[in-house]
Amino acid sequence: MSQADFAYAMAADSAGLPLGVSIFADRAALRNEWRDDVAAAGLALRECAALDALLGDEPRPLGELVLVDCPAPDAAALAALCRLDERAARSGARLVVSTSMAGLDAVFGCCNLSTPQLLVSPLRAERVIALGRSLAELPNLRLRELSEDDRLTLLRLTEQVSRLGEKLERLAGGAASGQAEGGGAFRFESPGSSFRGAEEGDRLVRAARPPLPDPRLVRRIILQRQLRAKFLDGELFADPAWDMLLDLTAARAEHNRVSVTSLCIASGVPPTTALRWIGQLTAAGLFERAEDDTDRRRAFIQLTDKAVDAMARYFHDLGKKAAQLV
Repeated sequence: MSQADFAYAMAADSAGLPLGVSIFADRAALRNEWRDDVAAAGLALRECAALDALLGDEPRPLGELVLVDCPAPDAAALAALCRLDERAARSGARLVVSTSMAGLDAVFGCCNLSTPQLLVSPLRAERVIALGRSLAELPNLRLRELSEDDRLTLLRLTEQVSRLGEKLERLAGGAASGQAEGGGAFRFESPGSSFRGAEEGDRLVRAARPPLPDPRLVRRIILQRQLRAKFLDGELFADPAWDMLLDLTAARAEHNRVSVTSLCIASGVPPTTALRWIGQLTAAGLFERAEDDTDRRRAFIQLTDKAVDAMARYFHDLGKKAAQLV
């Protein structure tokens, strides 16, 4: 944390001030919208400026929450975002970054330290919900609660990912010893002190992992799932977690890398919704970020070893029946 950031945090704490928000956006209309939403939430506006304000020689202190709009990132915008990502990671500030589908991969590649919320061409309501989500992660929260509908939506999302994680965990060989019945490594609170990964001896006695399925089979399953949208409302069958798991499984078997933009498309849901699922599945230990060794501005999404193991065992258990899914 910089001296300026630390000084403000100490002063705000001692004075009982509301949480501070910094806004960086080149579009004046968007800055005004965010300014109004910050005031409506009862928060203190620390700064409201264009992106190039982040590139000054003497960076100003950040608020606890930083809202950034970067729809068409050029070299200067990406440099500003990289610097902001590093500062936020040091200070503990939460970032909400909105961009476009065309700019998503570049923005995702820059934000490798602070784990921001990423939004793609969001509506104002989606920005407000992202504001609430980020503030809910901050300590000593002094903020109006989310609406009942928004809280129910978040609860359902968490429950769905939790159930999926528990199923995959069972396929991968069951929960770690010592965990309570009905628990699991995929709960979204921090694991208890009794939680440990598999011990070396456990791994030695387990059966070897079967190979991943033929990627052509997985691609046919994906195509079959997509065909339903031609005849019925696609939202009736929306299952972004499973669609992304299938896509990453096929890519792993094909030795291909998957960009965050490509994975959002594979999910079959709006990009901002897909990004929320990617964040949840990363927190659940199923997805992980993979940096590009040849270009540090790029990054990919891939399955973790736990997820690879679970998907391999799932298709192995299906055996010849897997072909009947297409």
